[in-house]
Amino acid sequence: MMELVENTKKHWEFIRDLRNHEDVKVGFVQQDHITKATHEAHMSLIGDCYYICISEGKPAGYVGVIERDIRVATHPDFQGKGVGKFMINKLMERHPDAFAKVKIENEASIKLFEACGFKKKYYILEKE
Repeated sequence: MMELVENTKKHWEFIRDLRNHEDVKVGFVQQDHITKATHEAHMSLIGDCYYICISEGKPAGYVGVIERDIRVATHPDFQGKGVGKFMINKLMERHPDAFAKVKIENEASIKLFEACGFKKKYYILEKE
């Protein structure tokens, strides 16, 4: 059984550790290591925009919406078990106008959002 709970200070380190996990951070645009001080400052400002998925009594992932943009990560131990889809679908009940910006090479996230009914609408091209 899974549930989506409000983010509280007790979950902040779980979010930071997951976001810094080598297998997870590659899916994000921002690749720098997130320090405890930086993360606590970020959570103090917008921590209430995030939710934690609890599965098997443990934190399995997080999902959040900042300025309608979805941020999601599933712990590698829980990937492939429906956690990401559960989080996105529950989040959309609370934030039906939210959207996702996904890196082109992040095939897992693209498949996740498409499985939740999202469609590709835009490409953002940047000069390197």
